[in-house]
Amino acid sequence: MTTIQEIVKILTDAGIEKNEANVEVKLLIEHFCGYSEKDIILGNKIDYDKLEIVKEKAIQRVKTREPIQHIIGFADFMGEKFIVNPSVLIPRDETEILVRKAVEIINNNNLKHALDIGTGSGCIACMIAKHTDCQIVGLDISNDALNTALDNASRLNLFNKAIFRKSDIFSNVKPSEKFDIIVSNPPYIPYSKKAELQEEVKYDPELALFAHDNEGVEFYSRIISGASAVLNPNGYLVFELGINQSSIVSDLLRDNGFCDIEIIKDLAGIDRVISAHLDT
Repeated sequence: MTTIQEIVKILTDAGIEKNEANVEVKLLIEHFCGYSEKDIILGNKIDYDKLEIVKEKAIQRVKTREPIQHIIGFADFMGEKFIVNPSVLIPRDETEILVRKAVEIINNNNLKHALDIGTGSGCIACMIAKHTDCQIVGLDISNDALNTALDNASRLNLFNKAIFRKSDIFSNVKPSEKFDIIVSNPPYIPYSKKAELQEEVKYDPELALFAHDNEGVEFYSRIISGASAVLNPNGYLVFELGINQSSIVSDLLRDNGFCDIEIIKDLAGIDRVISAHLDT
């Protein structure tokens, strides 16, 4: 009879760190066995036949290095479950910093109209819509990503607050549209770094990962240079950053009329989020 400890060992023997392996097995058990922490508290017994399915999925995870979120079809982000698939970036913990900063700016300044560029799964747009009175438009160039974002907004009952549209950055923003804040977690990994990525990351869509310049700042430059045309006076920009990009992006912001630049570090001490507003 398969045990939970045996399944954890399958993952750790493949080099997955023990704490991460425990979390992944917990997610697999919740999804495929319908067995949660509540069942543990109530003393309910796990279905060991279904645990065999969990073992099979753990073996699949090890053989293919497919992310656990793709295997179960969901990713946890800020207390909600988001549909994920190979057409969208799996939400990372670091992106919570971006959302929380945007929510703080929106609520402190009573902002009403937001734009999310490269929305992907819609996790950023949906959580901003959930935690503010702002209506947010999520843009993406991928039809499959937009369909996923719509599904996520529907699951959270945010249709009227988070809306989605196909656009290559500002290409489908109407001339009459103005926003109080732009948020974005753009592609920021230089394509030259592709071979260095973990196998799991390679399951994310290349459109969401890679920039084609050496510093990985191609999309920051494009967004910043066009932002003033779609922002209201004193409008805000908030980005997630890649490693060693904060000084370059800061210079781009200053050169394009933005001020009060703030940089927030993640738990690893890396400059992870940058915010600024138009100097008007």
